[in-house]
Amino acid sequence: MNVAILLAGGYWVTVFLLICMLFLLVIPLVQRGKFLYALRKVPYPTALPLIGNAYQLNCSQEEFFQKMVKWADEFGDMFLVWVGLRPFIFLYTAEAVQPLLNSSTHIDKSLEYQYLKPWLGTGLVTSTGEKWYFRRKLLTPSFHSGLLEVYLKTVKEETSVLISCLEKIPNTWVDMVPYAKRVALDIICDTAMGYKLNAQRNFENKYVEAVNKIASIMQMRFTNVWVSSDTIFKLTKTGKEHDHSIRVIHEFVNKVIAERKAEWKQKCDDNFNKSSKKKRALLDLLLEISHNGTILSDEDIREEVNTFMYAGHDTMATSISWTLYVLGRHPEYQEKILDEYNNVLGTDEITLENINKLTWLEACIKEQWRLYPVVPLIARQIYKPIEILGNQIPPGSTVLINSYLLHRDARYFPEPHIYYPERFLSDSCKFPPYAFIPFSAGSRNCIGWKFATLVIKVIILSILKSFRVEAMDREDELRFISELVLVNPNGLRLKFTPR
Repeated sequence: MNVAILLAGGYWVTVFLLICMLFLLVIPLVQRGKFLYALRKVPYPTALPLIGNAYQLNCSQEEFFQKMVKWADEFGDMFLVWVGLRPFIFLYTAEAVQPLLNSSTHIDKSLEYQYLKPWLGTGLVTSTGEKWYFRRKLLTPSFHSGLLEVYLKTVKEETSVLISCLEKIPNTWVDMVPYAKRVALDIICDTAMGYKLNAQRNFENKYVEAVNKIASIMQMRFTNVWVSSDTIFKLTKTGKEHDHSIRVIHEFVNKVIAERKAEWKQKCDDNFNKSSKKKRALLDLLLEISHNGTILSDEDIREEVNTFMYAGHDTMATSISWTLYVLGRHPEYQEKILDEYNNVLGTDEITLENINKLTWLEACIKEQWRLYPVVPLIARQIYKPIEILGNQIPPGSTVLINSYLLHRDARYFPEPHIYYPERFLSDSCKFPPYAFIPFSAGSRNCIGWKFATLVIKVIILSILKSFRVEAMDREDELRFISELVLVNPNGLRLKFTPR
């Protein structure tokens, strides 16, 4: 009798455990079913079970860019690509991107930004939630007009060095991108840390080499799913180069912070903060508001300095290079810029106020941003449902804004593939706020856009005053790669002829 009861009890325990196991299996299947159902109306290229479209993405970065353009033309207003079980949803119309960029909820960068954390920690680019809101509010005053005037002096000094470097080039073409990167590094390092890097004169600087190496590795990881795992990545040669570069960068920045901190504390006693004559770098401002570590620790400060270096130098260098390229293809606009400069400013020194009077300069730069957006893909991770073009995009999706296609929408930019700066001078050129987003848009737009614009204007104007610029490659010879910035793998070949 007792044996029968025990057996019966064991039976019901087994049944109960089986039901629990089935329940645990069914819940994920139901959730997955709901996830897939929500995305049912979003078209995508033919995908295979489990791996999705990964087999189609096993291609060069140039081919991937071409596929993005092809699929957008094929599928209409939006499409998705499956990488394994994960959907990447591409948007490229103003109507599609507005709900995302206008939201104060969907501000999380995509999961791929975790690759930046060994370098940037959780600074302004990689942080989210309350920490991001706090840092954004804290750092916004760092870019007010008074400080931009201070930064302008550095921009002019380093631009003069760039001009002298270009003057030494023989009568032949050069790839402009390395020159633009070095001047941008010198400007950012001085304005961020108050440190003279001299990257334009010293090509073998270890910090410069480390920044270039780590930026290149980050770009590779963003587009290569096969090294997405940190465990696998760290076993590779590139993983070891990554770790070495991180050590070099952190050691350098820590050293500068320690020296600046000691100097700042000493000068505080002499009313250093109140002196308008003293140069103020971003690092000085961070030290000032750190309140001896109670608000910002040294690690917090390092995060934001590194973030400024990362977000500033590559994007500014890319914009400078592309602007010179399009002006080199359309020399008539070089003359329009210079004629306006001579008529409006004459012999006056360039200031923060009067450089904004040069409407042709601004229009030519904006048209470059439209045709060749510096950051071609803006990626956000979705943690709460969001409706886009009638589709309820579920949590777990990654949404990417393709600004290269967004800026070539013929509805708002007639003849979208033609370089035509006049479109930004005409009152008849009307387009929605989210049709043109050179610095993103909404609450998570680029905090340093005014500073970046100032740097680009000063450098472009200064080069045009000194040289006639000729671009060696036609538009149909360009081969686009979507890295962190828009890249032509052959560089941007320009010839500089002294005026």
